[in-house]
Amino acid sequence: MSRSQTLGELKRAGYRPRSVKIEMRENLIAHLKDKRPLFAGIVGYEKTVIPQVVNAVLSGHDFILLGLRGQAKTRILRSLTELLDDEIPAIAGSDMNEDPFAPISVPCQKLAAELGDALPITWIPRASRYQEKLATPDVTIADLIGDVDPIKAATRKLTFADPEVVHYGIIPRANRGIFAINELPDLSARIQVGLLNILEEGDIQIRGFPLRLPLDICLVFSANPEDYTNRGSIITPLRDRISSQILTHYPRSIEDALKITSQEAWVERASGVKVEVTDWLRLLIEEVAFQARASDLVDQSSGVSARVTISLFENTISNAERRAFLAGEKTTVARTSDVFAASPAVTGKIELVYEGEREGVQAVSRALIGKAAKAVFDRHFPDAYAPGDTPEAGEGEFKPVLDWFKNGRALDLSDETSDAELEKRLRDVPALSGLATRYLQAKTTGELAAAMEFVLEGLHQASLLAKDEVVGGRTFRDMFEDMVKGLKAPKEKPKPPRNK
Repeated sequence: MSRSQTLGELKRAGYRPRSVKIEMRENLIAHLKDKRPLFAGIVGYEKTVIPQVVNAVLSGHDFILLGLRGQAKTRILRSLTELLDDEIPAIAGSDMNEDPFAPISVPCQKLAAELGDALPITWIPRASRYQEKLATPDVTIADLIGDVDPIKAATRKLTFADPEVVHYGIIPRANRGIFAINELPDLSARIQVGLLNILEEGDIQIRGFPLRLPLDICLVFSANPEDYTNRGSIITPLRDRISSQILTHYPRSIEDALKITSQEAWVERASGVKVEVTDWLRLLIEEVAFQARASDLVDQSSGVSARVTISLFENTISNAERRAFLAGEKTTVARTSDVFAASPAVTGKIELVYEGEREGVQAVSRALIGKAAKAVFDRHFPDAYAPGDTPEAGEGEFKPVLDWFKNGRALDLSDETSDAELEKRLRDVPALSGLATRYLQAKTTGELAAAMEFVLEGLHQASLLAKDEVVGGRTFRDMFEDMVKGLKAPKEKPKPPRNK
């Protein structure tokens, strides 16, 4: 449609207004018929959440997304703009994007009556038709709906009973668009009451006098179930008026989690250093979130956000970059030790229960990374405790590695060692390079160094090797001798009483 500049031109162009919910419905139907993808960048919801959102839009519902932190609720709400027209006409100068065919405010009604078909038109792009408000306890009715403006009354010499003195809030200004409220339970109950008539009848009341405003708006919300008990609740009448409640969830497969992290993490960096991340290390990073969501030390009611693995992945790459800069390398391969060094990316994103608090958030984070390493190790390597007489049974393939650590031999590894130096050092351990090549398909020097280090970490997590963390590195040694040494440690002799 040509960009008409007046109401008369708009009529001659054959424009027919429609409500925002009908507009979204019809555009959605066109998407479905053409088999165009919906909600770009949303992974893992194709069979669960997205069909429910589609149903809500087809039904013309206001709806709420209910789920834990980091489940793409806000991203889905912002993606609803895909279902809006590229642009729509509105009365020029209107505070509420008013339809030229049906103005709702007193000033625009007067202007339309005065100018007729000469009423000036402006065009509003779809991006400007989405408004969002983060609910906080300090939000007021004036913020959302509006209030009387005494300055406007004074400058225009109007009484406070005149509708023209009203300063409209963010919801009326989102007229003919989508308005989203994030973390709805954080709104106090009396503020939630103010939303009731907007959802159902379109009535609002400001400072004692009613204004009948037939707002054309799609209201959508998000909430965290934790909020219902910790910070507030959604009042029953409001919950009743929200037509659809849609539950979100975390990625249910490691493959979906990998897609999300790859999509969101900052990987392509113009730093002059190329950091390669092997498939098994990517799995390890994703496994950290899955281990946290199953841990008894982590508060599951708070959830474990997808941002955990995104930040962990970015920090892992950064630690590998740092090592490459120090070693003067142009290319390096990320290692298990880089993931442990990136544990600060986890500590700030998990809430612990009492037992976890006693352990300490840093210890819990490192333990989760260790469990993730064990899970990936078990996925790629044979069971070191499997019974039987075959060479693969028991410690079979790992025995040469474990035997090397006997008789007090230890291996000190530094975080700052280059790929070539680490590979050369680890080759001294018999059968280690063979295990890395056979089960992790390591080919280059960097891949081989990272894979051999991972084998040692996996054996430690399987309780076959002891490991001591030291500043800037770690030391591996025989588990049995470490236990015996601990048992033989001399006890402190009691001191004789002091002479008085």
